[in-house]
Amino acid sequence: MGVFERYLSLWVALSIALGVALGSFFPKVFQVFASLEYASVNLPVAVLIWLMIYPMMVQVDFASIRDVGKRPTGLLLTLVVNWLIKPFTMAALGWLFFRVLFADLVDPATATEYIAGMILLGVAPCTAMVFVWSQLTRGDANYTLVQVSVNDIIMIFAFAPIAAFLLGMSDVSVPWETLLLSVILYVVLPLLAGYFTRRSLASATDQSRLNHLLATLKPVSIAGLLATIVLLFGFQADTILAQPVAIGLIAIPLLIQTYGIFAIAYGAAKYLRLPHNIAAPACMIGTSNFFELAVAVAISLFGLQSGAALATVVGVLVEVPVMLSLVAIANRTRHWFPTSV
Repeated sequence: MGVFERYLSLWVALSIALGVALGSFFPKVFQVFASLEYASVNLPVAVLIWLMIYPMMVQVDFASIRDVGKRPTGLLLTLVVNWLIKPFTMAALGWLFFRVLFADLVDPATATEYIAGMILLGVAPCTAMVFVWSQLTRGDANYTLVQVSVNDIIMIFAFAPIAAFLLGMSDVSVPWETLLLSVILYVVLPLLAGYFTRRSLASATDQSRLNHLLATLKPVSIAGLLATIVLLFGFQADTILAQPVAIGLIAIPLLIQTYGIFAIAYGAAKYLRLPHNIAAPACMIGTSNFFELAVAVAISLFGLQSGAALATVVGVLVEVPVMLSLVAIANRTRHWFPTSV
C-alpha cells in the first residue's frame, strides 16, 4: 500500500473531526446538502458513495461470476451470519445493556428507542461500503459482488419481518422506495458503469488501458470515502456534540457486536478453510451495516430527534474506524488462510 493508504485510519479520524467542526460552524451549508434527497436517500452522499464504488466495479469480471457457484461456502457463511446470527445478537446486546447494565442511567422509554435503533442496524447488512473493505483486503471483486447482490435480494423480503419480530411490532413501516433506490444507486448503476468501462477498455490480450484507468481512479475512491465521512458527520454534528454520554453508552454494545460478529465469522471462515480473498469480504459484509437504510427507517418510525435515530447515527460513528481496524486484522492474518480453493 502507498503512504496515503497506510495511514488511512488517520485520514478517517481527521475527516470525522473536520465533519463535526464544519457542521458546527456552518450548519446552514449542511442543511442545504441534507435537503437534497429523494425517498430518504441523500443524493450528495449517494454520488460520493458511487464515486467510491465505481473503481471497484470496474474490476468485476463478469466472465468469472459464473464460477462463484462452484464455491458456495463463502456465500453460505455470509448468509448465515447476516440473517441467522447478527440481528439476534444485536437485539440481545441491546437488551442486556439498556435493560440491565445501563438501566439506572437511561429512562425506560429512551432505552427502548436505543434498542430499536441497534436492531435496525443489525437487520441491515452492508451494501455499499463493503466494496471498499473488500478492496482494502484484496478480496475477490466478483465474489464480493455476488455476496452483496444475494444479500440485497434477501433484504427486500426479510428486513421487515425480522425487524418486526425483534422490535415486537405487528406492523413495521419500511420505506421500500429508500431500500430499492439505495440498491439501484449503490450497486446497479456503478456495476453497469463498471461493466461498460471494462468492456470498452479491456481485451483478451491487452489489459494495459484498463490497468492505467484503475491506477488513475484509485485516489478518487479514497477521496470519495473521506468526503462521505465529512458529509455524514457534518449532518450530525449538533447531535454528536449535544449528547456525548449517550453516544458513549450506545457505542459500547455496538463495539462488542462488531468485533464479536467478526470473530465468529472469521473463525468459521478459517475452520472452513476459505481462501482469504473470499473469507475477508464475507466477514466484512456480516460485520458492517447498511447504515443509510437503518437511519432512514429509524427516522420514519421514531422521528428525527428520537433515541432510535441517535443509535443509528452512532452506528456510523463507530463503523468506519472499527472496520478499518478489522481490515488491518484481516490483512495481518492473511497467512491463516489458503491462497486458493
